[in-house]
Amino acid sequence: MRVLVTGGAGFLGSHLCERLVADGHDVLCLDNFLSGARRNLARLEGRERFRLRVHDVTEPFDADAERVYHLACPASPRHYQGDPVRTVRTNVLGTLHALDLARRTGARLLLASTSEVYGDPQVHPQPEGYRGNVNPIGPRACYDEGKRLAETLCFDYHRQYGVEIKVARIFNTYGPRMLEDDGRVVSTFLAQALAGEPLTVHGDGGQTRCFCYVDDMIHGLVRFMESPGDFPGPLNLGHPDEVSIRDLASLALEITGGRGGLKHAGRPADDPERRRPDLSLARAMLGWEPRVALREGLKRTLAAREA
Repeated sequence: MRVLVTGGAGFLGSHLCERLVADGHDVLCLDNFLSGARRNLARLEGRERFRLRVHDVTEPFDADAERVYHLACPASPRHYQGDPVRTVRTNVLGTLHALDLARRTGARLLLASTSEVYGDPQVHPQPEGYRGNVNPIGPRACYDEGKRLAETLCFDYHRQYGVEIKVARIFNTYGPRMLEDDGRVVSTFLAQALAGEPLTVHGDGGQTRCFCYVDDMIHGLVRFMESPGDFPGPLNLGHPDEVSIRDLASLALEITGGRGGLKHAGRPADDPERRRPDLSLARAMLGWEPRVALREGLKRTLAAREA
């Protein structure tokens, strides 16, 4: 098929583009390199089935596509809080433009939404029916509320115009090509440990997350995109094993041989206390569940950094 991937030079996007090309699809990648990087596409540039177009999705775009994976948006707090107005514009205008393209061409669109739509959840684990606990005026709102509005747009285009949509709520994902300085915890811990520095743990480290290796996430996204059209989501995709940030730090030190220990800093505003996906729907609708355990995934990520 002809596939468009917005944000295709980013961490997730570049892995997705590689998977789609390997599956025999013709892939057009749109990216403005705000948080993506051309080097992420090194394995693809020059391939017959791959094209790159440098473009900002806040401006209209067109393409001949049967599938649209809409991933374009900074995903790390350091990037999306660096220019919050631009983040909102990317989430709203970018999604509008992607949906308009899907409406014109009859393409099916998958939105890369986020577990951040649940905010600091009061229900645990988080099922898709939970409506969240989000601060609409806090420093994370540009991303949290931006993605919530992107989901709204998708379902309104689905109801009003009949656009086929898939809304995936992605929980913490990690793996090769994460930027060292993006502020996300796995990349930060590995970079600090390899540099012999103490690992920065916010608060007491008791807050929890679930970490999904990138290969598992890409498999879930592709399977969701090709699931029956009468199943639009939203759908949680992530790893079900919950781990504290303190335990993640200990594991990062163990696999890197780091000796810097830990240092503690204050918790960021609106930082969720617990986060874990309810995967009941993904298991039932897709037969999908991640296979790579955290220790193995961290080892793979570390090996890729050292290669």
